[in-house]
Amino acid sequence: MSLASAWAVALHGVDGVLVEIEAHIGPGLPGLQMVGLPDTALSEARDRVRAAVLNSGERWPPRRMTLALSPATLPKGGSSYDLALSCALLAADGRIPTERLHGLVLIGELALDGRLRPVRGVLPAVLAARRVGIGQVVVPAASLAEASLVGGVRVHGATCLKEVLGWLRNPVAELARPGPLRPAPPTAIPDLGDVLGQGDARWAVEVAAAGGHHLLLTGPPGTGKTMLAQRMVGLLPALTDSEALEVTAVHSVAGLLAPETPLITVPPFVAPHHTSSVAALVGGGSGLAKPGAVSRAHRGVLFLDEVAEFGSRSLEALRTPLEDGEVRLARRDGVVRYPARCQLVLAANPCPCAPPDERDCTCAPSARRRYLGRLSGPLLDRVDLRVAMRPVRDMGQAEDAEPEGTETVRERVLQARAAARARWAGTGWSTNAEVPGPVLRRRFRLPRAVTEPIAVALHRGMVTARGADRALRLAWTVADLVGRDRPLVEDVSVAMGLRDRRVS
Repeated sequence: MSLASAWAVALHGVDGVLVEIEAHIGPGLPGLQMVGLPDTALSEARDRVRAAVLNSGERWPPRRMTLALSPATLPKGGSSYDLALSCALLAADGRIPTERLHGLVLIGELALDGRLRPVRGVLPAVLAARRVGIGQVVVPAASLAEASLVGGVRVHGATCLKEVLGWLRNPVAELARPGPLRPAPPTAIPDLGDVLGQGDARWAVEVAAAGGHHLLLTGPPGTGKTMLAQRMVGLLPALTDSEALEVTAVHSVAGLLAPETPLITVPPFVAPHHTSSVAALVGGGSGLAKPGAVSRAHRGVLFLDEVAEFGSRSLEALRTPLEDGEVRLARRDGVVRYPARCQLVLAANPCPCAPPDERDCTCAPSARRRYLGRLSGPLLDRVDLRVAMRPVRDMGQAEDAEPEGTETVRERVLQARAAARARWAGTGWSTNAEVPGPVLRRRFRLPRAVTEPIAVALHRGMVTARGADRALRLAWTVADLVGRDRPLVEDVSVAMGLRDRRVS
């Protein structure tokens, strides 16, 4: 009777949980039983593991085998356990030293011929191993660059099960080690100077980028709504080291990382089609839910073009993530959390027919109201800036009126962001849009004379209490852009104007 164990990682959202795989070989009819709440993909591992072991030149134990995955109450799924399962079984059969499996996490899917295939979620799995003090991880060679993003862990890469077994049997042997991290090739960023006219909309995009605010652009087709949204990412600062790991972990779970250059250092830009479902936007799927577009846009921009064409259920599902900065999804196998601290940019036509000239509109007034009425009041209340764009009437530009490019505007955005970071240092917030309203009203209270425009709008029922808090955040961003330490009444008035633009 023999017993051995190995370590693997179960992913719960972007969090990893260490799983101990115990292998027991004892008397009884030959067979393999797996316990510990495996899903279908994991239950099928018994056939993959058996074929991989035999095709790697090893003997399959002709006895009764039991594999227990602990903690037993945690649902486990996927194919990343294959390598740990096979090593635990062979260690229990005395084919490899059991002590070599101590303090070692094994990650990878096995092909029938013993090859190691890459799996999703390697980065959060290695982070989980480091968190509990495990110092070594073996991953498929194709995932070596991704695993090497985590410091403080010795990462090894292998192409097949035979390599791993040879390394475990011979302490002198070496597996592949990660090389220097290759930076991602620079991506071409569209320049803000390409947008003709639209001074108000350009200013709104600058304010949104400086403070991390949500933005709504309305106007006829061809006025530059999509162009402005695409150029907003170029105004945002590069991700910090911790932010880059957050974003990369989400994309790792979603299976979207480039094998050679996995680290994401620039804010992502995600633009789902208007036919996207609720699950595609906020996440979903059977078992444990997978990340949706709002999580893939974490620390970046989520752009919903033709937003009035989206389903109302899909749009309403965004309300809580926009407020909380995370998505909480309850499914059969439990509740998972995905980060969703993104900037939402909405673009919409003013009516269904959307002619270039509003005077040519053939829609009835009720149809116009019904069209933009798909954007509910609670959703719009979470959008800080609303800009109505007008058709461009002049293609020519005077030499002394050359529009500002991305680099010029970005300098002002970075200065405003630096001022906000210094103000909120030590609080956990980095942008004005993240700061709770009670903090602005108490710890950073402005004089009554300065906030008079907000008080008047509240008294007249023009804004909600949430809208008043968002106007305060906007006022701090406007002040940061002009270099003031605190907002003045004119900054508050500008903020109210940016929120009070009609969407039709």
